[in-house]
Amino acid sequence: MGRKRNEPLNKLFIWVRRQSTKVKALLAVVAVVATLVALNFLVKDHNHFFVASEAIHFVGILALIYKLTTQKTCSGLSLRTQELTAIFLAARLCCSVVMEGDIHTFLDFVTLVSTLWVIYMIRFPLKSTYISELDNMPLYYVVLPCAVLALLIDPYTHHPKIARILWAFAVYLESVSVLPQLHMMQNTKMIEPFTVHYVFSLGIARFLGCAHWLIKVYNSAGHYLYLVGSGYLWLPMVIISEIVQTFILADFCYYYIKSVASGQLLVSLPRV
Repeated sequence: MGRKRNEPLNKLFIWVRRQSTKVKALLAVVAVVATLVALNFLVKDHNHFFVASEAIHFVGILALIYKLTTQKTCSGLSLRTQELTAIFLAARLCCSVVMEGDIHTFLDFVTLVSTLWVIYMIRFPLKSTYISELDNMPLYYVVLPCAVLALLIDPYTHHPKIARILWAFAVYLESVSVLPQLHMMQNTKMIEPFTVHYVFSLGIARFLGCAHWLIKVYNSAGHYLYLVGSGYLWLPMVIISEIVQTFILADFCYYYIKSVASGQLLVSLPRV
């Protein structure tokens, strides 16, 4: 029954796979633009995108917690990505307490606590199932460039300088924090369900964050982008960071949807 329901989707994926790279790129652009237009009309307060993004990220962490507690294994999980996630969440939480103190602060707090619990489980109770040799990306490759960039480009607000730098650092680090997990999955090729649900949730979360800024640029007739000419680079850098992470996760999300549509529990990534 489920396979019959998914048959049109399977045919669609087969048709897309047969197209040239240029046609696939065009189809992707059309799909993204159509989704952005729909979100622009359906959601009146675009700030809700951020709340939804943070909530979806938390749900993804809950999927990992369920896996760790029921299957008693952390195989396929990147400790590096979880550590990077904890770092940017801690930085964002610190500046959120100073600058906002609202629902975003609460969501960051519960997500940080959950992430720290995942790190604890990987490092101690389930250490024997952790595949460290496949999770070998040094943290400083990611953290140091983000820290330098945060010192150079941060938001212009009335808040303390350190809070603004932490905010910028969190934005930049979040955009690349998933790289170790994707690198690990590319090495293993086959990824089990709960890990892929987690990574897919990150992809949806980042798309919503990216949608927020792109729609703002559109509705302001490009006002945010004009600020570049006056030397104000913060908002364009935020947009670039969101686009970078969305692009990083886009390919994985395609294979995730393709696997779900075909009724597969495991996601198989192509060889590169």
